[in-house]
Amino acid sequence: MSSPLLPVIPPRLDLAMVAAASGVHPELVRRFFDLGLVPASTDGSGRLWFAPGAPEQVRRVVRLHADLSLNYAAIALVIDLLARIDVLEGRRSVIRSGKETPPWR
Repeated sequence: MSSPLLPVIPPRLDLAMVAAASGVHPELVRRFFDLGLVPASTDGSGRLWFAPGAPEQVRRVVRLHADLSLNYAAIALVIDLLARIDVLEGRRSVIRSGKETPPWR
């Protein structure tokens, strides 16, 4: 019996990998980084390294810009609000499970 191969997610992605995975030009990814829309770190040589979730973040920025005609400043605000909603929904599910007492009780 053979086991199926599991996909391996690299711990970090370079600019070209993020661009290819998200279907955009590398300069657009760099622009999103420069605007603070997609976080990355740099190594000693100045090369950008992105987290494995960066392609999805790039696709989200592109979708918000194209579908809702938001400018990049508004997109940053929307992304921040979506992250806050995720945190609140997570806390809500913990409270509903009874593992935590709500702060209002």
